[in-house]
Amino acid sequence: MTELEFLILRRPMSLQGNRANLRTWKEFVARRANTAWGVRPPIQTGELHLTLVYLSGVQPADVDNIIKPIQDALVGLVLSDDSLIVAVESHRRLLTGSFDPMRLPPLLLTGLLTGRECVYVRLRDAQPLEELL
Repeated sequence: MTELEFLILRRPMSLQGNRANLRTWKEFVARRANTAWGVRPPIQTGELHLTLVYLSGVQPADVDNIIKPIQDALVGLVLSDDSLIVAVESHRRLLTGSFDPMRLPPLLLTGLLTGRECVYVRLRDAQPLEELL
């Protein structure tokens, strides 16, 4: 069973952002992922599900444009290839939104309590398609 969870305590970069800033962003994400993943080798096989929850402030990045830079940052550290990700969920909610803290993953709650824009990242084994529909 594959499970990786980490928090990016920064505003996410859009795929359409400045190249230099995007490279810096990917390096930051890779460091966060590496800390969470530890010394395990990159996943070589299987089907994975990536979940992102972006807690945003005003003028947020588009939720679809933040996926690829985060996914790319995992390649070589957590994944051998991003083609292993067969399912993606990307959600955006305002930091000022209403949440039931008892139903949030503890790490996402930690991000919410910082009051800063952040992205919660979870990677796990993909479920059979029949369970998603």
